[in-house]
Amino acid sequence: MSLFKARDWWASVLGEGEEFDQGCLCVGDVDNSGSGYDKIVVGSFMGMLRIFSPHPSKAQELSEADVQLLEVRFPEPVVQVELGKFVSCSELLHLAVLHPRKLSVYAVSGTAGNVEHGDQYQLRLVYEHNLQRTACNMTYGPFGGVTGHHYICIQSMDGMLMFFEQESYGFGRFLPGFLLPGPLSYCVRTDSFITVSSSRQVECYRYETLAVATDADTRPDPDQQSKSSGKRLTAEWTLVLGEEALDICVPNTSPLMSSIFVLGERNLFSLKDNGQIRFMKKLEFNPSCFLPYASVCEGSTNVLMCNHNNMLLVYQDSTLKWAAQLCCVPVTVRVANFPELKGVVVTLSSDGRLHCSYMGTDPSFFSAPKVEARELNYEELDTEMKRLQKLIREATKTQDIVPRAETEEELSVTAVVSSQLDQLSCALIAEMNGLPVPSVSVQVRIKSRSAVASPKMTVCVQPPLAVTQDQFVLDSMGSGSESVVRFSVFLNGVYPPADLSGDIAVSYSSPTELNPTGIPRVSQCKFVLPLRLVCIPSSALKNSKFKITIDTNKPPISLSDVFPEFSEKMENNDSALGFQLITGSIVTVLASKTSQRYRIQSESFEDMWLVVKDLVQGLQRHCISLGVSDFQNSFSGPVPLTEYFHTLDQHFQGWEESVDAAVSHLLKTCLSRSPKDQAISLSSGPLTLPKDTARLKKHITLLCERLGKGGRLSLSSEANAPAALMMPVSCESIPEPIVEQEEEALQDSTQFIKKKQPSKRVKSKSDSSKESSKEKKEKDSGKDSTKEAKKDSGKEKESKVSSKESRREAKDKESAREKDPAKESGKESGKESGKEKTKVSRKSSVKVKEKKSEAGDAE
Repeated sequence: MSLFKARDWWASVLGEGEEFDQGCLCVGDVDNSGSGYDKIVVGSFMGMLRIFSPHPSKAQELSEADVQLLEVRFPEPVVQVELGKFVSCSELLHLAVLHPRKLSVYAVSGTAGNVEHGDQYQLRLVYEHNLQRTACNMTYGPFGGVTGHHYICIQSMDGMLMFFEQESYGFGRFLPGFLLPGPLSYCVRTDSFITVSSSRQVECYRYETLAVATDADTRPDPDQQSKSSGKRLTAEWTLVLGEEALDICVPNTSPLMSSIFVLGERNLFSLKDNGQIRFMKKLEFNPSCFLPYASVCEGSTNVLMCNHNNMLLVYQDSTLKWAAQLCCVPVTVRVANFPELKGVVVTLSSDGRLHCSYMGTDPSFFSAPKVEARELNYEELDTEMKRLQKLIREATKTQDIVPRAETEEELSVTAVVSSQLDQLSCALIAEMNGLPVPSVSVQVRIKSRSAVASPKMTVCVQPPLAVTQDQFVLDSMGSGSESVVRFSVFLNGVYPPADLSGDIAVSYSSPTELNPTGIPRVSQCKFVLPLRLVCIPSSALKNSKFKITIDTNKPPISLSDVFPEFSEKMENNDSALGFQLITGSIVTVLASKTSQRYRIQSESFEDMWLVVKDLVQGLQRHCISLGVSDFQNSFSGPVPLTEYFHTLDQHFQGWEESVDAAVSHLLKTCLSRSPKDQAISLSSGPLTLPKDTARLKKHITLLCERLGKGGRLSLSSEANAPAALMMPVSCESIPEPIVEQEEEALQDSTQFIKKKQPSKRVKSKSDSSKESSKEKKEKDSGKDSTKEAKKDSGKEKESKVSSKESRREAKDKESAREKDPAKESGKESGKESGKEKTKVSRKSSVKVKEKKSEAGDAE
């Protein structure tokens, strides 16, 4: 807000319901009177053209009709008006009026009339050009160095520059890479045209380059330009702005160097005529228009700038010199000289408010009236002061501007999901994969403890789940009132959702005495949808491609107690249950009869997630209902990275680069090998789409490995100290007929993890040598095995030395493998065959035990 206000000199409101824009205003001696004073020419989109010769508004003198010299209505909208030497046989100023499909040049002349009627003004058409393309804007100047005359360049809506050499059409050229028209201006010194393209960069085209283009089509009719004529050209220079431009102006302030001013949405740019930046001024407001003009200081330029805060700002280059308040938001601004005042600022708003104002201050002749002197009664003043202080204390005790936080919310929201599916489904897709798509109803109950205003409820679920209505506008509620809202949830896509939970948020206002409009508040609640919404009961499958085993510390629980809504398909077998996903495959849950384990298996790895989550939650709920408080469940096998990476390769799209960058950041900071290796400052370059997922797989494997070894997501040195944790290499098998396939999957995943870690290959080689000779293992236990080092603290130093040697040996082998990959692959195959033999021997003994246990169960 400015301390000063622009002083009104003359003002007028043009028409009713008319619209005006940037090119609808120009000033100059339009009637060639030779007095040196300017007139104001205004055109509108309604086709009205008006000419004014303003005078200061004084009482009982000139009226509005005396100030307005001419008013003409055209059948087409007026896009832009300009004054220049546009007639070949005359050096007088003429008025060019640009319509969407026509360019007209007029001569304005005034005739002295009788004393009663005053002067008379006429508008005479000199020539016109019919345009084959819709015009956007125009500029003029002595193109090609012509003297005493001005040519006109019109930019069409489809990116063609049409040049008119006064009464005749010159040529037309298309701008390269054109999408939308931008501002256009002409630089006299370099004889070039400046514009800002839709790619947000300033582009300069020389007139000579445009004129001598060799592939322009010939015109059979010189009065009509061809629609297909023109050539895609190359700009003389370009400069990236990074934002849209509102206007371009090239003031003629110096014959040695021209300055190009570009008004952006948030910045003011000043460029040299060769494209170099003189300065850039960041604006803290939204500008609406500007006008550069010559300054009294040599080497600098003044800029008038208007913004959407009704402010008129004066800059000398990039320094703010003056600010004044306006009564409207101008769309264009000019400076004019009138008989009684020079340097008047002329502004025009979009709704037709034309103002002539000047900056400065006027002396104020107002004087405050004298106040009658009276004696003061100090006792009454003290009594009144005490009364007011008492009122202030009571108000501050009973009411705050912002209500204080309370233990209970003013609005409670509870959601209840129906235990049964809807009889008539509300799903938009009736069937998926030949199965009907069900829906389930959710009832939301909203209770208010105090008066609330404008409550609005929003429902959010995970896609592809959808609701019948996600936005509810409720009536204002009084104290103790209650509202009930119902909606249904259903599947609306052919893939399973990531989660079956939903969120409900109710926004409302809590009015107070000091704030009647209310304080914005939000109440939230969650709800969980049943698994029956996305799958139906099915027969259990014995063989599947992907398997997951969950260990518990309690005896096995019947699956009919965990999934009571799916018990209809159990067929008197409470240890096996199948789930047919509506959007996917069949997921089978197997409960072991002899151990405390559960297996989930399916032909699709990602389809098991919802069933696994519901199984874990169902086991916890059942144990809580029985009063069991120490129930625990765990996954003791290796992380199924092989299956995860297989799914990752199938869905390789475009999110991998961001995930890889995040995982790499963790590995370089809080999950680094030691606190000394933590990178404090990391370079963040642009993310690019990777060619494959190999790098991401490697980083995810390292992340899981370091988290399994006790790594924590913290930058403190204590948090990352090595903990005495050990990752299980494999898990024991469930004594079931399908155990062999699970062991093969676990073996493949274990081999994949070990192949990614060269240090573990060295250790595995030493482990194989230990198994071949027990005596050698006892002698070299302090050199190779970190487990023996933990048992025997006296050999801790030797274990550290052996670990360093193993790391060096791994690095040497890694470099040797890069030099001779064929040779190294042979060695790797030999090592892997040795591992497989060792694992087979171990697993065979495990299988024998399992067969014995099965025989015992059968008995």
